[in-house]
This record gives sequence, structure tokens and C-alpha cells, in this order.
Amino acid sequence: MINIVIVDDHKLVVECMSSLINKSGIACVTAVYHDLKSCRAGLASGLPDILLLDIGLPDGDGVEFCAYLKSIYPTLKVIMLTTYKEFSLAKRALHNGAMGYILKNSEYEEMLAGIETVFAGKQFLCEEIDLLLKEKRNEDIIWFTNREKEIMRYIADGLTSKEIAQNIFRDEETVRTYRRNLLVKLNAKNTPEAVKKGYILKLIW
Repeated sequence: MINIVIVDDHKLVVECMSSLINKSGIACVTAVYHDLKSCRAGLASGLPDILLLDIGLPDGDGVEFCAYLKSIYPTLKVIMLTTYKEFSLAKRALHNGAMGYILKNSEYEEMLAGIETVFAGKQFLCEEIDLLLKEKRNEDIIWFTNREKEIMRYIADGLTSKEIAQNIFRDEETVRTYRRNLLVKLNAKNTPEAVKKGYILKLIW
């Protein structure tokens, strides 16, 4: 049996996922964490075969956390499990050491195939992400979702993360994750530089 640890703050998603994995006959979920802090503490006492890691977590960015984990546990196999269908995030996750990238809306069989493939030491991308990376590999294009464009405009107007969260009816940590992702996508060192590039790319008007 392949031992799995899940790090995701959406409890219903975790419960459903754990049930499907445990019934598969090929893997079992040995631990679940809902934030990076508890995951960090749990891994200190023992590593799973595979870590299923969400990107948007209450206390940080899963992609950055992946790089941190690989620096401490080089043999740990990490699969990003997320709702983000973003070229730049997928590319960054793989660069940071993730061996897999699976969307949460992927078919159950595809998720299990990903677990088996990564356990065997091979990279796995769900079909949507695989196609996306192939399409964009040779293009100098930055994709932005409508939500990211909206948040970019709020940032340009000088709103804080808390104020933006209130406007879009999301929690503050989610907004912080969006802000970090925008810096990565825009290759910007700080917010003023991101805003400047936002105007150039006509994300802000």
C-alpha cells in the first residue's frame, strides 16, 4: 500500500478524497493536515510515500512550501492537488520539486494513476495541465484569470489585502495567495513593480 498524506484546508474535499483513496486498494491516507504548520510538525516524525499538497492554504503558499520540503526531505514525493489551472503556477511547482500536478476536478481514476506514477518515480501531469504546458511551452504568454485582474486593479487603487477580501467576499489569506501569485506571474520583486507591469499589460486601466 502507498502511504499518502494530504494537506488541504477544505475538509469536505479531504474527506471525499481520503475515502476514495482508502477504497482504491492501492493506497491509504495515513494523515491529514489543514495548514502548513501542522504538516511541518507531522512530517518531522515520519515521511509518507507521497504528499498531496494544495496550493492555497491558510498560512502560506503550497508551491513555496514544496521547495522548502524538498530542501529538507529530498526524497519526498510531492503532488500538487489544486483548483489552479495556471501555466505559471504549474511550471513553478515543477521547478520547485513537485513530481505531479493534478486538478481537483480530475477524474478519480486519473488521480490514482498519478499516485501510482509518482510512486514509481515518474512525473505525472493531469491531462488538462499536460496539454496546457505543451501549448504554452514555447510561448512568452502570461495568463491572468478575471479574478486576478480584479485583484490587480484593487491593488493599484491602494487597497489592503483585508479590504480586497471584503470586496470579493473571500478570506484575507486567499487574497495574500493571489498577491504572491501575481508577483510570480509578473516576475515582479514588489507591489509597485507589479502595478507598473500591470499597466503595461493593460491589466489595469
